[in-house]
Amino acid sequence: MAAGPMKMRATLNGGVTDVRVLMTHPMETGQRKDPDGKLVPLHFIQNVTVKLNGRTVVESQISQGISRNPVFTFRLKGGAKGDRIEVSWIDNHGETNQTETAVA
Repeated sequence: MAAGPMKMRATLNGGVTDVRVLMTHPMETGQRKDPDGKLVPLHFIQNVTVKLNGRTVVESQISQGISRNPVFTFRLKGGAKGDRIEVSWIDNHGETNQTETAVA
């Protein structure tokens, strides 16, 4: 299963920007078996990067212990309405995805 589109929203609340992003990804642990009894290979997001107006503000490493189609929430100090938030990831197969939105 290939990764699909991401959905994101970013809102300003009292000087803090709340970012919520849904990442469509299978997130296989390598422990599940297919109908033939063979292990499904590992396939998971490894790195997530969050940028505010092109400047990296969050870099994280995650593992296969995260559920399929994960939802992440980030709180960023500062920001203003109209600022650009970009979230991107890369998985252990080298696949990437990114999305961008404006702070509301």
